[in-house]
Amino acid sequence: MRAEFERREFTLEHPFTIARGTQETAANVVVEVHDEDGNTGVGGAAPSAHYGETAATVEAVLPALLEVVERVDDPENLARIETGMKEVVRDNPAARAAVSIACHDLAAKRADLPLYQYWGLDPADTLETSYTIGIDDAETMREKTRQAVDAGYGTLKVKLGTPRDEELLSTVRDAAPDATIRVDANEAWSPREAVRNIEWVADYGVEFVEQPVPAENPEGLQFVYERAELPIAADESCITASDVPQIADRCDIANLKLMKTGGLREARRLIHTAKAHGLEVMCGCMIESSASIAAAAHLAPLLDYADLDGSLLLADDDFDGVPMPAGHVDLQAVDRAGTAARE
Repeated sequence: MRAEFERREFTLEHPFTIARGTQETAANVVVEVHDEDGNTGVGGAAPSAHYGETAATVEAVLPALLEVVERVDDPENLARIETGMKEVVRDNPAARAAVSIACHDLAAKRADLPLYQYWGLDPADTLETSYTIGIDDAETMREKTRQAVDAGYGTLKVKLGTPRDEELLSTVRDAAPDATIRVDANEAWSPREAVRNIEWVADYGVEFVEQPVPAENPEGLQFVYERAELPIAADESCITASDVPQIADRCDIANLKLMKTGGLREARRLIHTAKAHGLEVMCGCMIESSASIAAAAHLAPLLDYADLDGSLLLADDDFDGVPMPAGHVDLQAVDRAGTAARE
């Protein structure tokens, strides 16, 4: 086998703001793994500085990770590849995820199966992804909401974490009176502030609140969970399966991301661990192309909620992934082996 990678800079359709800042572009690193029969597996890394990664750090460690793949020389021995990668690069989960996705994509293509079928999952058990409305002035958020509703999106995730939070949520609800709405504070509230805010957030018919307090404050998350009127999802507090026991009595929903877990095998472990602890599970994403979103979409039959709109926020996506008409993750429409392909 041989492997290669390249950095890609994707422009967002609109500037995207959360409580931690604004971005107008997304740097992804695309990995390709080739076998001797001409099959190519594609994966993508969407690094986040919040978790200590950049496109440069991904590029720095990929040669060592891909050396593991070439040394194993068996694209279907996914367990040995992921174990070997973790032995040579302990951190850098987005970089490891890109290689994991590419190897899973290649293994499924060699079997001539879509990835969900390679895993033995039912494509009918799928979900609707939320579409994220980032922080902006009220009128811009109103317009983005209307555009999302007009495009058929029935579930919206609203980013909060500003002094104008109630104005912003009220604006979105006014523009989308029939939508399912979720709220994500991205760690911006203190525990007591979160409890107070969730009281009025509940008045807007919100489904659940994601990561209301900083991950570094597990006691604060428990304080909110025990007092909140709405279900609580843990995102930044939940990185890998080993975090699940610590959050199991502090939230209702575990939110995984491939760029946090470091690979698809660990993602599936997290899902099963969370369900064994009585939690519901959501899969989220960074702002990333279908080179990585597609693999996450193939997990849909195992999930309770999906937040897989990262590629939908891009002005252009060079990869063809899982169809998501009006936000519906349509695995039954996948008519090729693997996960993603270059357009």
